Amino acid sequence: MSFSKIAVVAGAMFISGAAAHGRVSGITADGVWYEGYNPSFQYAQVAPVVAGWSDPQDLSNGFIAPDAYGTSDIICHLGATNAKGYVNVTAGSIVNLQWTAWPESHHGPVLDYLAACTGNDCTTVDKTSLEFFKIDGVGLIDDTTVPGTWASDQLIANNNSWSVTIPKSLAPGGYVLRHEIIALHSAEQADGAQNYPQCVNLWVSGTGSATPTSSDTTLASVVQSGGAVATGAAPVSSEASSAASAVTSSVESSSAAVVASSSAQSTSEVIASTSASSAAGIATSSAVAASSVVPVAASSSLKTSCTKKSSATTAAAPVVTSAPAGNVVTDIITDYVTVTDIVTVTVTAGAA
Repeated sequence: MSFSKIAVVAGAMFISGAAAHGRVSGITADGVWYEGYNPSFQYAQVAPVVAGWSDPQDLSNGFIAPDAYGTSDIICHLGATNAKGYVNVTAGSIVNLQWTAWPESHHGPVLDYLAACTGNDCTTVDKTSLEFFKIDGVGLIDDTTVPGTWASDQLIANNNSWSVTIPKSLAPGGYVLRHEIIALHSAEQADGAQNYPQCVNLWVSGTGSATPTSSDTTLASVVQSGGAVATGAAPVSSEASSAASAVTSSVESSSAAVVASSSAQSTSEVIASTSASSAAGIATSSAVAASSVVPVAASSSLKTSCTKKSSATTAAAPVVTSAPAGNVVTDIITDYVTVTDIVTVTVTAGAA
């Protein structure tokens, strides 16, 4: 995609910002439906146990703005606290996330990360200690029209739902899934991008043993191989296939190279430099390693209590209770400050 066309797309996407607009209301995995978090729970005498992290301050279904990237709110949303339940899922299967109504004007990428919970206990883990690695990312899919077709449009077309595959080789245990839409309709102006992160506790079963390492394929290396940024390639591409293959053999890490190359630039400088060209370039750099969006029909008869299964019934391999030394990866997302770097660079990628 040419610089001029990127600018045209971004300009067409620009409208005045507004507080809004959605949250994950339910999750389906292995044929079972789980209720998501709702701010109204705080007013109930006995709140239900759910797998979605609580954000009771977010009464308006609002967003996290770039000026809050340096705070812990960028991790799982405004003042988010640990969920007390889990979604049970088998490694290699699909997790479907059901959103409330999403506005068509809020075009942007959809991103998914996982982080292993210390001691396999996601109900008490310190969110700032979570080490997130990216497992999915889809952005600008088709730029033949203005403002183009984005991952958010795909989500709307699939009944406001998004599906992500949990890597088959992933080691069993407790994980936090960080699922996020970044709305770009106001990203032409500084501090205009809107992040909508949502976190869900997963209890993963399976026989895998993979954990992220610094040698894994990164988003940056895939993008630099030639395709997505220059052409606005759709997620189904040679780059995507390569990244997806890497995930199945060893869990894909977050864009370590991007973090390293951008470490000298402060968050405020990146935000200030956000322009029409960089706003629309966002997700072309994210359009790799995308799982297909598959609608999942969830029946109310499939509802179950939101508690994790015992390791005896969920994992053929023993559940690791403590992370091995090899799982300490310092050059991917190691805390929320680095998450800020990843998100910020994604928002401004493709400006050159």
